[in-house]
Amino acid sequence: MARHRRARGPHQRNGAHGGQASMVSSIINLLNTIVGAGTLAMPAALSHFGIVLGVIVVVWSAFTSAFGLYLQSRCARYLDRGSSSFFALSQLTYPNAAVIFDAAIAIKCFGVGVSYMIIIGDLMPGVAVGFDSRAQHVAFLMDRNFWITAFMLIIIPLCFLKRLDSLKYTSLVALVSIGYLIILVVYHFAADKVPDRAPVRIITWDGPVSALSNLPVVVFAYTCHQNMFSILNEIKDSSPKSILGVIGSSIGSAASIYVLVAITGYLTFGDAIKGNIVSMYPPSIASTIAKAAIVILVLFSIPLQVHPCRASIDAVLKWRPNAVSRAQQNRSNSPGGRPLLPSVQARSDHGSTAPMSDLRFALLSTVILVLSYVVALTVTSLERVLAYVGSTGSTSISFILPGLFYYKISDPDSVHHQRLAKGDDDADANSPTASEDEDEEEAGEHVLAASVGSVRSAASGRSARNSNRGAWRWRRRWRWDLEHINPAYLRRASLGLAVYGFCVMGMCLVLNMFVSVSH
Repeated sequence: MARHRRARGPHQRNGAHGGQASMVSSIINLLNTIVGAGTLAMPAALSHFGIVLGVIVVVWSAFTSAFGLYLQSRCARYLDRGSSSFFALSQLTYPNAAVIFDAAIAIKCFGVGVSYMIIIGDLMPGVAVGFDSRAQHVAFLMDRNFWITAFMLIIIPLCFLKRLDSLKYTSLVALVSIGYLIILVVYHFAADKVPDRAPVRIITWDGPVSALSNLPVVVFAYTCHQNMFSILNEIKDSSPKSILGVIGSSIGSAASIYVLVAITGYLTFGDAIKGNIVSMYPPSIASTIAKAAIVILVLFSIPLQVHPCRASIDAVLKWRPNAVSRAQQNRSNSPGGRPLLPSVQARSDHGSTAPMSDLRFALLSTVILVLSYVVALTVTSLERVLAYVGSTGSTSISFILPGLFYYKISDPDSVHHQRLAKGDDDADANSPTASEDEDEEEAGEHVLAASVGSVRSAASGRSARNSNRGAWRWRRRWRWDLEHINPAYLRRASLGLAVYGFCVMGMCLVLNMFVSVSH
């Protein structure tokens, strides 16, 4: 009888408690990566869908993003503990395309980080005037370049922290800022009486073109997959239950925030809502604090973009075509034809264990920050650039790469999958829990056989026994960590996620190239 396997990747067999980050800090960092300034645009996006369809789109986007994160955690089982990264996975699945994947991640994270600096430069003059009207007569306080330069003094030391877990306290402060924005939006919804509120769409929508043009706002609001491997590398408890808890808590919290802000903000102003809901409120101390909260939010989100950007650039610089050939030769010469896992010298981790010297770490961090600072000073608007970067980079990271990686690496005929399955069998054979499960199943079989009054034939007996045993095992094997899911179904779903990602990418690119230009 095929025994149910508890999935244990190489990282789990080598010790499930190799990291130092707690589950709570992992949730905080992942949630802060997800929830950003895009929260303020949710009410405007909802106005184009209508409330019912808009909520469905928000929840559906949360589900697809969570599934992408889950596939990343499944892929990490094929790698050594602490070595999970897009680069390491691409070496096992699509080695010739590894440099392309990491280049896309680096460009996407760099662009988002620069946009956050631009937001700081645009908002801080208004914040200064809001707290003291005399600030408008001070030239440097109204200069966006001054504020970008001043905040770089805070950004630089945060970006030189090597471990993502070190940012948990700044992430907590950023989440407090989000909490204030939520309270502000809900308060104005409950207290304000807008006399000329525009119409509100409950079921109807603004048409397919308008709705699809705003779909990227919702889809990309959940992009956090660039930091998922760092979470997997650093978390102390890497069991499937713990990882699923991190994914569910962070995505679920983000979806709840988006739905709450979108509905209450939209109902406050109706179809007259603008892209940034905070700008809709009359000038006051509360709205000024809200703008300051946005600045704090994006300020502490910049290091979360620099972290994967630096790791991806490091992977791109280390990539060599002849290294791929040597890796393939090593796999073919390995005992039994089984693949060798990426060595410490060959991999580029997106986590705390990245094999990067202090000098290399400092140089890459300095280059990223200097380039980001120069671009933020010289470019005042990155909407069109980020539209293309987000359409390609965010979609690839969230849907396409997780789906393609898992579909390729979990192929039953793949040497990687066969090695993982063999390791699972070896681990289960020495597991007391596995032995107890087998004893229970054998006992159940004996009881079932004894209860049969007459056995007409050996074949019919086996058929009845397998049927009853299957039903009993299904009831018993339901697990909240989703380890009971048939890998074959999971492979098909992963391919569906990748196809969905390609469709979203194509649609967004078409809208950016044609619809945006026509408007």
